[in-house]
Amino acid sequence: MTQERMWVASAIRRIEADFNRSADTHLIPVNIPEFEGVDIYLKDESSHPTGSLKHRLARSLFLYSLANGWLHSGSTVIEASSGSTAVSEAYFARLLGLPFIAVIPANTSPEKIAAIEFQGGRCHLVKKACDLHSASLRLAQDTGGHFMDQFTYAERATDWRANNNIAQSIFTQMAQEPEPVPAWIVCSPGTGGTAATLGRYARYRGHDTRILCADPEVSAFFDAYRGMWSADAAPLQGSRIEGIGRPSPEASFIPHCIDAMVKVPDGFSLACMRYVAAKLGRRVGGSTGTSFAGVVTLARRMKEEGRRGSIVTILCDSGERYGHSYYNEDWYRQNAIDIASWDEKLSRFIAGKLPFDDLGIAHHGAMQ
Repeated sequence: MTQERMWVASAIRRIEADFNRSADTHLIPVNIPEFEGVDIYLKDESSHPTGSLKHRLARSLFLYSLANGWLHSGSTVIEASSGSTAVSEAYFARLLGLPFIAVIPANTSPEKIAAIEFQGGRCHLVKKACDLHSASLRLAQDTGGHFMDQFTYAERATDWRANNNIAQSIFTQMAQEPEPVPAWIVCSPGTGGTAATLGRYARYRGHDTRILCADPEVSAFFDAYRGMWSADAAPLQGSRIEGIGRPSPEASFIPHCIDAMVKVPDGFSLACMRYVAAKLGRRVGGSTGTSFAGVVTLARRMKEEGRRGSIVTILCDSGERYGHSYYNEDWYRQNAIDIASWDEKLSRFIAGKLPFDDLGIAHHGAMQ
């Protein structure tokens, strides 16, 4: 065995040993009396060592790159990210003794930048989200490093059949619940990789579980899903809901793995975020709010149609990373979001006193 192959084997062992030291994440029931008969659960991915769902993705991307021969003992690791993936990749790069550069939007939360640097990474700020990919390629060329490219490889790096992916974990943890096979699993697209894993696993195992993707206000995924996105369209500005939404659909977004999509106004996403935080007694991130908007939309429909069942969604990360924004009243004023009005709308909607159409949520695909 060559010295380089020995290094790769050692690197994989270190990542696998790190996995063996980690427990699975919790599945938390959320009681909403207004939705009696519909059991709601949060898969709490914030408890990973790097604090988010992206810990699973980063582990898979490193193993995929090592097995493909793309990462070497002297490689500089580069990733385009809105922050959380970069935090997790910086963790694994440090584990392997490799330098790491995160290519991130200039408006990334200072808490995420601090977390990347805490893990030993360096940040390269880019003004426009649509320029992250090209900036990452240039850095990889300049440093002789490897661009991980989560937006291309997320859906294929994860072993969707088993290997303790998030789908297998959810179904295993649901086994003793009153409604063990979820009617729906709800997620929000950042790369699209999680939705692909969930949809593939449900079909592979023969589960009658459908996947709903909840897209934020400024994102191309919803239009791509309904066949309305054009490559000639002007690039979108970056999403205000960090971690999800993209200026254009990414290679890891597989529409056929998804059964339905909703497009959620940012104000409603953040009202749902605040609602979940109040229920749990701790802060959660904005992407959790976007997913939970999909949950309450489904739960209201199921309740009104007399259908029982369970819905699982993902608590993507902690809200401690967003103290300067989503938990700062000044941020809402600066972004012209009347959060008190959205909080009231959510309360009335859950109580069955606000029509679906008054939320401004667009949907595509069968949600019955």
